[in-house]
Amino acid sequence: MRKALLFMLISTASFSLMNVFIKYLDHIPGFQLVFFRSITSFIFATSYLLSNKINVLGNQRKLLSLRAVAGLISMSLFFFSFKYLSVGTAVSLRYIAPIFAAIFAVFVLKEKLKPIQWLFFFIAFSGVLILKGFDSSMSNLGMTLVITASVFTGMVYILIRKIGKGDHPVVVVNYFMFLSTVVGGSISIFNWVSPQGWDWLLLTSLGVFGYFGQVYMTKAFQTAPTNVVAPIKYTEVVFTIGIGVFWFGDTYTLLSFLGLFLIIGGLVANTLVKKD
Repeated sequence: MRKALLFMLISTASFSLMNVFIKYLDHIPGFQLVFFRSITSFIFATSYLLSNKINVLGNQRKLLSLRAVAGLISMSLFFFSFKYLSVGTAVSLRYIAPIFAAIFAVFVLKEKLKPIQWLFFFIAFSGVLILKGFDSSMSNLGMTLVITASVFTGMVYILIRKIGKGDHPVVVVNYFMFLSTVVGGSISIFNWVSPQGWDWLLLTSLGVFGYFGQVYMTKAFQTAPTNVVAPIKYTEVVFTIGIGVFWFGDTYTLLSFLGLFLIIGGLVANTLVKKD
């Protein structure tokens, strides 16, 4: 259990650093960030597949491609939202994705929701309303971008469920990283901003932190029950808010913290109830 918690904390710290670096690099165009985030992970994933003689193209190519498209849209919109929102707020709002995933699962996978789950979803959404309603400086465009990103992240969860064990997890990731590298790189050609100084190191690190965040998250879920490990994932919000306050000088009102608490609290409670 300790090992699983350590793995998840390493994962959340990795994702937090990646998010903060993306915020710091907001002078770099969004699709250029997508390109640098993806290409390093693509190289790692492809090397793993080839060295282990795993079929890079996979078996369920239509589902793998759909997952890659949904993932690309989600990641791109999430990165764009950092230009308009504080890093902690953007990360917190993206975490409402499980709500959309649960709703999609009812219609696509024919799953059933417990009545109390709807209550927890309402609590989480009320947190979103509090964030927006009591923070007049919060960008409507930023909110729209990150919530739409959450919708597509919810689609990603469902597509991964549909893929199931029919394909190796690294194959699933590799499709996503390949498409993101190609699309991000192609669009960036027309709006390329030459990185300066530390930008190169930070841009290269995006894929490294993203890759290890995924790896250690997978290890954590393989080591301990989901209902024990999953709530630890939300410490990413705490890490990110803390770094945002000290690095970028982000400020939050008490009502903002209440909104963030309701979002995370509602989703953690849903995770615990769902696995009962």
